[in-house]
Amino acid sequence: MTGHTSEADAYRDDRAHVFHSWSAQRALDPVVVTGGLGSTFWDADGTRYLDFSSQLVNLNLGHQHPKVVAAIQEQAARLCTIAPSFANPTRSEAARRIAEVAPGDLSHVFFTNGGTEANEHAVKMARLTTGRHKVLAAYRSYHGATTGSITLTGDPRRWANEPAMPGVVRFFGPYPYRSAFHADSAEQETARALQHLEEVFMFEGPHTVAAVILESVVGTNGILVPPPGYLAGVRELCDRHGALLICDEVMSGFGRCGEWFAVDRWGVVPDLITFAKGVNSGYVPLGGVVLGERVYETFAERPFPGGLTYSGHPLACAAAVATIDVMREERIPERVRDLGERVVGPRLEKLRDRHPSVGEVRGVGLFWAIELVRDRDTREMLVPYNASGAAAKPMADVVAACKARGVWPFTHFNRVHVVPPLVITEEELLQGIDAIDDALDAADAYVA
Repeated sequence: MTGHTSEADAYRDDRAHVFHSWSAQRALDPVVVTGGLGSTFWDADGTRYLDFSSQLVNLNLGHQHPKVVAAIQEQAARLCTIAPSFANPTRSEAARRIAEVAPGDLSHVFFTNGGTEANEHAVKMARLTTGRHKVLAAYRSYHGATTGSITLTGDPRRWANEPAMPGVVRFFGPYPYRSAFHADSAEQETARALQHLEEVFMFEGPHTVAAVILESVVGTNGILVPPPGYLAGVRELCDRHGALLICDEVMSGFGRCGEWFAVDRWGVVPDLITFAKGVNSGYVPLGGVVLGERVYETFAERPFPGGLTYSGHPLACAAAVATIDVMREERIPERVRDLGERVVGPRLEKLRDRHPSVGEVRGVGLFWAIELVRDRDTREMLVPYNASGAAAKPMADVVAACKARGVWPFTHFNRVHVVPPLVITEEELLQGIDAIDDALDAADAYVA
């Protein structure tokens, strides 16, 4: 019976039958997790970890939030599922509440099961709305793992999946610390990144470009906060050339950046916002696309050629309604903004001063990256881009040191990300940063 399998049985069955994502199967040695509460989870031996990864940066309300759990239980007792062609009170309420916190005229929600499907459907909507086929996507990005969204993705996870969806054209987004434009200020980075994007439009033919898709704040590929004026500039380019702007907020939305949606920080209204993860902390899979009148009117009189059996699943939508209630009651966006400005930013700057392996710290809200280098002057990465095996050992050492101190970190390439649950206490937050501070001694050992 579920819930009564021993740790040994669970591990045995996992190794015998579970096929894991993004992994060489025989190399895996997964921890068997038996419980979690708030910002902490634990294994059968009672070893506890402070969840500084929010699992996959989705557990915004932490493990087992009682109000979200209760909402799922109540919905399950009332109606577990219903096809998406019906209207349902819980689905309707979830859509209304999401639309209420969305910017501008974004007033309709198409529900999916996660972020990758949200991006697939947003691109489909953009292409059909504009009658164009090209989509401009950034190199430093992650948009999902299905055929279309992995093509939109810029990081190395797409390589093994190529060739895939046609019509995707890449561009460089802003990254002041490693500027592709040789900029020496944030203002110059914005100007040159926008000039570059304008040239991509020009060379591709603006009349062929359906949309620009970007992460409002780039997540896994670096926590790259756009410099002032960049998102507004992309919005203007899209308007000038008749393209739609798709903002992927799967990771950055629902309070993670101290706003309901990260774009709110810059006062930009996209044509489409994709979301998932934090909308209900992943308690039941849910994602979606929030869209405005231009896209809605495209399909007002003709069918939208897309759909999912579990679109707007009642259990998932109940969890979303409860999550938005909790975020409002506990003022989560405001709390996250305060913690980012008052606690995380200043503490990470001190950490940078202490460790020669720290090249830069950057972020907003509870969405931060610590970029590790071998040499601050040359900015050589602590490990090479897309390192594996022995080449990745310096980061493996840092990860092991974090776990030894009771903190489960989120790392990617040469970075440690600070992305804990948004309900984390200030004491836990400082405890986690202190553990990372100690663990970075392992990175300092590799500094030239």
